[in-house]
Amino acid sequence: MTTTGDLRCITSNGTPNHDIGTFPNRGNPHSFEEQTVEICVDATPEISGTITENTRGSGVTLTGIVLRPGTADFYDASSPRRFSRDSSSGWRLEGMGSAEMLGMDAENAHVDHTGLYHYHAVSASYVNSLDSTLIGYAADGFEIHYFGEGVQSSWQLKDGSRPTAPFGDYDGTYEQDWEYVAGSGDLDACNGGMWNGEYTYFATDTFPSSRAVLSGPSAPIFRVVDLFRSAV
Repeated sequence: MTTTGDLRCITSNGTPNHDIGTFPNRGNPHSFEEQTVEICVDATPEISGTITENTRGSGVTLTGIVLRPGTADFYDASSPRRFSRDSSSGWRLEGMGSAEMLGMDAENAHVDHTGLYHYHAVSASYVNSLDSTLIGYAADGFEIHYFGEGVQSSWQLKDGSRPTAPFGDYDGTYEQDWEYVAGSGDLDACNGGMWNGEYTYFATDTFPSSRAVLSGPSAPIFRVVDLFRSAV
């Protein structure tokens, strides 16, 4: 990791510091490929005037593995797999809630079509390898920490059932199964809060995990600077 001017850059070969699962597998047809990854974020982040939801990832670990808790897949009754990139249903698969369908390994990660290994939620092996709670940096440059059950998200599962297909009870399979309930946990809608006098994100064991930038009630406003210089 290097810091030059207002940019903090982390480089890696895309390989985590722990074993990965078997790829391809039933839920993921892609093969892992070692590749050069360079991710640069703002070294002096400030809360400002723009919310960014759709980035190539929500952040990066200290070991240079992309944090990408969101998915690009939606419920699709016409697909043999019951999901596709067609967003017309409005029900987006949630990484942790649909882990088996998406072929995640034991570290809550899988690979994309380029072979890039990336996390959709907290990796137990990774956080257990660290000497502090700092696990990485968010897309906008703020630190991401992990305290396990010591910090709770304010996103809660909705009560009742989905009003449209795929129907069924709200169980966390889809992002839309969740709603932000201010004050129900420790964090704001972006899974952040003040810690040691600084705005900080917290990776949690429940939705939205390490998602750093979200829209929602009382969501802070962020400036994203040069998020991914390259990630190929």
